[in-house]
Amino acid sequence: MRLLTRAEEYVLLAVLKLGDEAYSLPILDFIQKITQKKWALGGIYIPLYRLEEKGYLNSELGSPTKERGGKRKRYYRVTSKGKKALKDHKQIQRAMWADIGESTLE
Repeated sequence: MRLLTRAEEYVLLAVLKLGDEAYSLPILDFIQKITQKKWALGGIYIPLYRLEEKGYLNSELGSPTKERGGKRKRYYRVTSKGKKALKDHKQIQRAMWADIGESTLE
């Protein structure tokens, strides 16, 4: 099993939560809101590309829009393989955090 990087995990979760609105800017906004950190737009393109290569995401181009000068948005969707990768990743994280209480972190 190949583990997800933290960026891949965040991107997959953002795409899953955003559903039909999962394209670059909402993904970036969602991750920045949750992490309370500034991310460069390029910081999500690399994980998006890798996740699609691994078969964890599918993408398709939407219709051209006037507000984007006729450019089309690329929408992403988590595949069943991507959902399994997230489940496996969550299980590993739970096991790693097991028996570590708050007092251990103080």
